[in-house]
Amino acid sequence: MKKIITMEEAVSHIKDGMTIMIGGFLACGTPHKIVDALIESGVKDLTIIANDTSFVDRGIGKLIVSGQAKRVVVSHIGTNKETGRLMNEGKLDVELVPQGTLAEQVRSGGAGLGGVLTPIGVGTPVAEGKDHLIIDGKTYLLEKALRADIALIYGSKVDEKGNVYYNEATRNFNPLMAMAAETVIVEAQEIVKTGALDPHMVHTPGLFIKYVVKA
Repeated sequence: MKKIITMEEAVSHIKDGMTIMIGGFLACGTPHKIVDALIESGVKDLTIIANDTSFVDRGIGKLIVSGQAKRVVVSHIGTNKETGRLMNEGKLDVELVPQGTLAEQVRSGGAGLGGVLTPIGVGTPVAEGKDHLIIDGKTYLLEKALRADIALIYGSKVDEKGNVYYNEATRNFNPLMAMAAETVIVEAQEIVKTGALDPHMVHTPGLFIKYVVKA
């Protein structure tokens, strides 16, 4: 199957109301060109799972400003004042999750697990409505696994079979999200021939990647 597609084809897979994961950490390692194309497409009512909502003028933050997200599951929103404003006005549902817990929820989704046990949040409003488990006298919360319809990730170098190399800090959430969605689309800074990547440089095997689009 041909994995390399156009930006228009990539965006066509994302429909109103879908749950999407978007890689990146404060816009570092975010598939910016796909985000821009999503804004142009007008797709709406998205649930976005990501580390954060970036800034008002970069990455995921632009989707918040355009009003295309109805819900976000993130570890913080402090760098995007628009996210806070929409949340306070009841126009955006924001679920804040400790960063480590969020990473493990996504990892659990990719590994086929039901969730992760964590003591973080026990005895606080975070624990309301969640299952508790006592192990060796200590109470844990069950934070359920997270999966998405689509994962949008960014790769520094991607070969024609979808094998991905992430340069330095751009790796962040991208490898986890590549395992936790039904369809994974990677925006490649550079597309190389199959075999051009040193196997030791492959962070996400092409097995997990459905489509590749050139940045």
